[in-house]
Amino acid sequence: MISVKNLKKQYKEAVVLDVETLDISTSECFGLVGNNGAGKTTLFRIMLDLVRPTDGTVIINGHQVNQDEEWKKFTGAYLDEHMLLAYLTPDEYFQTLRKIYGMSEADLEVHLGKFSELFNDEIRGKKKYIRDLSKGNLKKVGIAAALMGNPEVVFLDEPFENLDPSSQIRLKKLILKEKEDSRTTFLISSHDLNHVTEICDRIVLLEKGKIIRDLQEKEAMMSELEAYFTG
Repeated sequence: MISVKNLKKQYKEAVVLDVETLDISTSECFGLVGNNGAGKTTLFRIMLDLVRPTDGTVIINGHQVNQDEEWKKFTGAYLDEHMLLAYLTPDEYFQTLRKIYGMSEADLEVHLGKFSELFNDEIRGKKKYIRDLSKGNLKKVGIAAALMGNPEVVFLDEPFENLDPSSQIRLKKLILKEKEDSRTTFLISSHDLNHVTEICDRIVLLEKGKIIRDLQEKEAMMSELEAYFTG
């Protein structure tokens, strides 16, 4: 599904990302963790062709991301609020995306119905523009948008950040259900070790732009991560 080879990002003398090889399988829920500055967001941005690498390739389902646009048709992402149309209300934004994805009104209602608990009556039917939403509600809108159009691949950067505990639990349940009901491949970057170890099948640990752990045994994930971050 996703193949990363000899990927490097360098600013003058500073190498901020250096990933020799990384392969992510179809339907895998892939977690990416590391301290601030480890290169997590840089990796996601390069994989989404938002930042050009100094060297290397990223291939999603046979498409090299910086060579064609086909991969965008089946890829959803929410990295930060700059990916949203801030001058629209959430309802206007969802309607805009509905038209882009060729969804019917009924399809949109079915999709947004999955998020009713997460939205908690704070998102839809309001006159507030996206730019005026709280950080947590921005995140809810972005995640719902990222999952529109039945994407095969979804990138979420720090999805639990700025959410209150109830919303974090609701989001975790929602991702687990999507994982169960579809063949969507999730890539999730997070500082929240509890949530990411619970929902992810595999976790890669980045340090100074390099992969230093690739954890695939569910039972040992938390203990190994705790040992690293406290050691």
